[in-house]
Amino acid sequence: MPVVEVEGRRLTLTNLEKVIYPDGTTKGEIVHYYAVNADVLLPHLAGRPLSLLRYPDGPDGERFFTKHVPQGTPDWVTVGEFGRAEGGTMWQVMIEDVASLVWAANLVAELHVPQWTAAAPGTADRLVFDLDPGEPATVVECCRVALWLRERLAADGLTAYAKTSGAKGLHLLCPLRPVDSSARASAYAAELAGEASAALRGLAIAAMAKRLRPGKVFIDHSQNAARKTTAAPYTLRARAEPAVSTPVAWEEVEGCASPDQLVFTLRDIPARVRAAGDLMAPLADPAAARPLPPG
Repeated sequence: MPVVEVEGRRLTLTNLEKVIYPDGTTKGEIVHYYAVNADVLLPHLAGRPLSLLRYPDGPDGERFFTKHVPQGTPDWVTVGEFGRAEGGTMWQVMIEDVASLVWAANLVAELHVPQWTAAAPGTADRLVFDLDPGEPATVVECCRVALWLRERLAADGLTAYAKTSGAKGLHLLCPLRPVDSSARASAYAAELAGEASAALRGLAIAAMAKRLRPGKVFIDHSQNAARKTTAAPYTLRARAEPAVSTPVAWEEVEGCASPDQLVFTLRDIPARVRAAGDLMAPLADPAAARPLPPG
């Protein structure tokens, strides 16, 4: 097992030749992806408790979700104690540096974070909408809903940033000045989802019932709850291909005419970052945050 040194930290990396994705992408390529793109990844992870959807044998193998500190976590990885929705506390890791990111990459996992930081648990500093298409709807329909939401949010003084989910849909996120509770952010998001459902009747729904979703875009606002998490920007997803939850420009959303236009794998990200930087950088910039409208 190779031992590498990253920013003065020694890490043991395992099974780097193991094929994780059906296209032949190996674990070593996954670790390399996270290491070389750390500059854009870390601002979206730093200061937030990490939840892991692990898939060590690939997307078709066993998958398991954990919020607890994994066994064998190095003592130099930052951990914090956080409250549970059902009461009590648990310890979770936080990814604060490149070495910790490479350690997490070696676990082969999706990286998920809440809409609040460890410095203020349950105090929302981001708003999120998960746009999930029900077949035969695709990300093309998600883009139409996203554009409506962008304008509606702008009317309330909020700026939305879009990224692919890395699966079938889109995520919209807005940087917020810290809101006193995630419950207030959740209520606002639920209200806007309802407005969108009414305005885009036949295209969008806000109801959770799966029987209502075929052919429509479900606007999932539930990830604003303090106990929920969202796939972080630039995380790989446990899907059939090594797709990344990728920030996209609004021009790409406006021009999307086919689902394959908004599919990006780990091999696409370096060129996109070189060309445009992190399109979601304002999400991690306190100066870009705007207040939630009074409710």
